[in-house]
Amino acid sequence: MSNWAAHVITVSDGVHHGTRDDESGRGLVNLLREAGYETVGHTVVPDEHDQIRVAILSAVDTASLVVTTGGTGFGPRDVTPEATTSLLSRPAPGIVHLMLAAGLESTPMAALSRPVAGEVGRSLVVNLPGSPTGARENLAAILPVVPHALALLAGDTEHGPR
Repeated sequence: MSNWAAHVITVSDGVHHGTRDDESGRGLVNLLREAGYETVGHTVVPDEHDQIRVAILSAVDTASLVVTTGGTGFGPRDVTPEATTSLLSRPAPGIVHLMLAAGLESTPMAALSRPVAGEVGRSLVVNLPGSPTGARENLAAILPVVPHALALLAGDTEHGPR
């Protein structure tokens, strides 16, 4: 079990405007809680670069792990990776690799996803796909390494005996 705080950000014009159900966001909140994370927020924003940035910056104030869902595809309004990249101090390409590998096990369409992951302040920010299945699969793929990443970001760099 974890003692880390997590925040979910749903990036979707439809969810923001009330025309689409936020199945992905709710599913991620539930998965994080099941994994022992304290979910300290669930925000919904439209597919707008500046609003995504503001939501991430607000979330990292209270959460060690911030996951976004949506806006990672090739659609003209899919700008979550660009908004996230503009905030990263250090990228985490290995986390992205884990997510893409997991997605490709389910569908070749995962190759069209453009996730970004990395450090913003002392938090880990990870972009997950907008589809409920893709979001859950990608989060499940990285959960084994997230606690160690969060400990390192928090300054716990001491390695004990193996």
